Amino acid sequence: MRAFIFPGQGSQFIGMGKDLAEAFFEAREVFEMVDDALDQNLFKLMTEGSEQDLNLTENTQPALMAVSMAVVRTLVGQGNINLHEVSNFVAGHSLGEYSALTAAMSLEIHTTAKLLKLRGQSMQKAVPVGVGAMAAILGLDLPDVEAITREANTKTENGEMVASANDNSPGQIVVSGHAGAVAIAMELATAKGAKRAVQLPVSAPFHCRLMQPAADAMEKALADTVIAPPIVPLVANVTAKATTDPNLIRKLLVEQVTGMVRWRESVTWMKEQGVTEMIELGAGKVLSGLVKRIEKDVACESVGTPEQIDALIEKLK
Repeated sequence: MRAFIFPGQGSQFIGMGKDLAEAFFEAREVFEMVDDALDQNLFKLMTEGSEQDLNLTENTQPALMAVSMAVVRTLVGQGNINLHEVSNFVAGHSLGEYSALTAAMSLEIHTTAKLLKLRGQSMQKAVPVGVGAMAAILGLDLPDVEAITREANTKTENGEMVASANDNSPGQIVVSGHAGAVAIAMELATAKGAKRAVQLPVSAPFHCRLMQPAADAMEKALADTVIAPPIVPLVANVTAKATTDPNLIRKLLVEQVTGMVRWRESVTWMKEQGVTEMIELGAGKVLSGLVKRIEKDVACESVGTPEQIDALIEKLK
């Protein structure tokens, strides 16, 4: 059994998608569709812009989806590789969940681009810059970090909070919340045996209750969005289980904004269903690295360049 997985924030880099656009008209078509949907030259920003602009979450989110969908559309157009024929599940990390749903024909590309632009803008507006923070706690597992965040929350002032945001892999948990509370959690983690506690270069505290204004904005937007049953079951971040129910997907996409990304559990759940191979479609290879740490005997590869696409087509024919 096979699953296709889709990267989230942190996988972006200037120049991504350029080689795909030069090699495949299907990729060019996707980038044009996203630019048209957003009334923005996002592709130029991705390929020639500044890291600072690309790293603005309102740009990062649709840009990463565009690269993933350029790969998916090229697989279909060049190799007649259709997801429902060659995979059993799709999953994505945070914004990658939207890419997964688009790949599984649950959402249209132009719709997803607009949703992700709004998601990014709403997340940025939810908390003023500098008020929130995120940090990676390395060397401790989720139960230890959960205990640390509970202790940190008893030591904060003015009701500040910190919570686990991403359960990425064994020994890699990301926490999110008010900057002061995150700093306390980092100190506690180091004192309790973490190898490192590293503040992340992000502009907002994602996946915690401070994102509730963004969740409210997404709930309103998703209420008016047509969501079709995905042609391949989606393993959702919030539940770490598969679903094809559009109403449940709509609800989970809202909950995902403030909820923890249960990536480690999602990978393990897919393996327990019989998945032996995961293929990351899009920019970078972050998720492939995490899968190898979570389930060492699950084969995993990243496909994001023309050469990798050609090799995957040959393999799946």
